[in-house]
Amino acid sequence: MEDAEAVNLAADWSDISQGLRKDLGHQLHSQWIKPIQLGSLNRDSGTLDLYLPTEFSANWVRDRFHDRLQLAWKIARSEVRKVNIMVHPGRRQLPDLRLDDGRRPANDGASAIAVAAGTMSDSTFTSSVGLDPSLTFAAFVTGEANILACNAAQRMAALEQPQFSPLYLKAATGQGKTHLLHAIGHGYLQAHPRARIFYCSAERFMVEFVQALKASQTIEFKARLRSFDLLLVDDIQFIIGKASAQEELLYTIDALLAEGKRLVFAADRAPQALDGVEPRLLSRLSMGLVADIQPADIELRKKILVSKLTRFAPLSVPEDVVDFLARTITRNVRELVGGLNKLIAYAQLTGQEVSLQLAEEQLTDILSANRRRITIDEIQRTVCQFYRIDRAEMSSKRRARAVVRPRQVAMYLSKVLTPRSYPEIGRKFGGRDHSTVIHAVRLIEDLRQRDADMDGDVRSLLRQLES
Repeated sequence: MEDAEAVNLAADWSDISQGLRKDLGHQLHSQWIKPIQLGSLNRDSGTLDLYLPTEFSANWVRDRFHDRLQLAWKIARSEVRKVNIMVHPGRRQLPDLRLDDGRRPANDGASAIAVAAGTMSDSTFTSSVGLDPSLTFAAFVTGEANILACNAAQRMAALEQPQFSPLYLKAATGQGKTHLLHAIGHGYLQAHPRARIFYCSAERFMVEFVQALKASQTIEFKARLRSFDLLLVDDIQFIIGKASAQEELLYTIDALLAEGKRLVFAADRAPQALDGVEPRLLSRLSMGLVADIQPADIELRKKILVSKLTRFAPLSVPEDVVDFLARTITRNVRELVGGLNKLIAYAQLTGQEVSLQLAEEQLTDILSANRRRITIDEIQRTVCQFYRIDRAEMSSKRRARAVVRPRQVAMYLSKVLTPRSYPEIGRKFGGRDHSTVIHAVRLIEDLRQRDADMDGDVRSLLRQLES
């Protein structure tokens, strides 16, 4: 790379990095963006190389920030058409710890291995447990889908001894179980400042156990592991089939429970559904409280989006955009928040206002992956079953209140859940005029504000239709 070009690239990178620091916050920027080093720009292909020190960090940045980095560079320099994120050539590989969805512990991932091997001093425990500072109870948005798990997690972190242990958090990917694991760790440290906490994934537990075996340090590994006051193990489903690791985990659970220590496990399935896990371990995992986190309903998804928007003030995001994202990105909370972040990043980097049109244009992949096509026929069938009326009443001319109100609810849901126009919806309801549909939609919107029973009916129907 020529000196002049290197200087120009460095200047552009300084501007881009500062912009990302404002968007992501100091913690994420320092951990993932700041370590990036500039490589060369291939002018023939328009490819710019960006280097990171480890394979893990390169994969993490590539998965989470590639689109944002590539867009920022395209805006800064027109000749950059592609950004390539890779490990710095010749850089020594440090042992990265995988903390569920990619969060890296402090001290480059070596800390938990050092703890397990007995090489770390007591003063470093609270700084090396690998807890993400942003994943606290205060940042966890609750709703009907997760309130039980959240309350149980807070009990587990409280000063007084919980009535149950272990706590087993069961949830599909991206629904918040890892957030609660980190929140428990933070809450427990607040109540017990000198506590010893060990957080890892089941996969990491197995790797460290095998390393201890190879290094003839199993005695130190066991002694150190059983000295912790709180054990947090994520993705327990990945311990399947590892007999020696299962046995060691079983003995660790028994030892910690016997001393009144606290244990929390998280997995994407119930203990009974863990194939390849020996019965004794299944019994220990399910002997406390199994708290299920259900998929977030539309109201909870809206609450989560609104809570995240406080980080982007004074940027304005219209209410119809929030409603659109909550309605269409339904697979998991992580994807929902990722979609919001991507939209806002694009708007900030290009100077555009956030709008419904921009959301539809820039989130095509996420939206198409999430969009389950709900039909008006399905809505009518569900509403008729809910209100116990005949399906033919959706198209009939009867004006009895017991029939009219469910019909209006079905029209309202058809407008909210499908892309159909007012005239198209009217045709599906016995050829009614579009003005009738507009009246029904506005009426139900108004009733939801004034009538708790009506709002409850609509919420229940939305949950049924979106599940």
